Amino acid sequence: MSAAFIGRTVLASRPDGRYVVVQARTEDAPALEAVQRACFPSLSEDEIATARHFLSHQAHFPEGQLAVLDTATAQVVASSSDFRLRVNFAHYAHAYMKETGDNLFTTHDPDGDWLYGADIGVHPDARGQGLATLLYGARHDLIRRLNLKGHVAGAMPKGYCAVADHLPIEQYVLDVIRGERRDPVLSVQLGRGYGVWGIIPDYLDDDSCRNHGVFIVWRNPAHRPGAR
Repeated sequence: MSAAFIGRTVLASRPDGRYVVVQARTEDAPALEAVQRACFPSLSEDEIATARHFLSHQAHFPEGQLAVLDTATAQVVASSSDFRLRVNFAHYAHAYMKETGDNLFTTHDPDGDWLYGADIGVHPDARGQGLATLLYGARHDLIRRLNLKGHVAGAMPKGYCAVADHLPIEQYVLDVIRGERRDPVLSVQLGRGYGVWGIIPDYLDDDSCRNHGVFIVWRNPAHRPGAR
């Protein structure tokens, strides 16, 4: 076994053992930034998560910070970042930077009853290996373990830029929901059991989705109201 994950609890693994999900640690921060930059080349520099941000995530809510290790190379090849919060579904629209405390997770609420998916990314060289599936499974396991109501996130409809000049975002999202159009991000999340709650204008600064986010929700079927 590589020294890269000796003493680290494996939270999920691919059946062949090639890739494992672990809780991110401080020494992973530079590699997490490298994955982030490879995954989101069109995201503004002000909104990209750097090593400094990943260290802050770990300080505020270590359980929600996940990394995927390639057991053959000991490299971090994917990650996800989450924190707890309370959700007002009547006022779901929000700017990513405000909701995440300028990407530092200072808005984490230890008593929050929802998990907020701030980020998930798989390095382009490792895509097609089922790594996002591993991360989503580990996230849902965390939600069940903490008895949270579910998972929310602002999905980036990254295929919208190709049709934005002639198609309103509302129609684009509806087409994706109906299965009449495929979006590289939103379609995958819908396939994982998430539902669309609404569209978020000015969610972030990324031309691939023309700055839009889509508020998505996964409800924990095992949630026990009142249980701790």
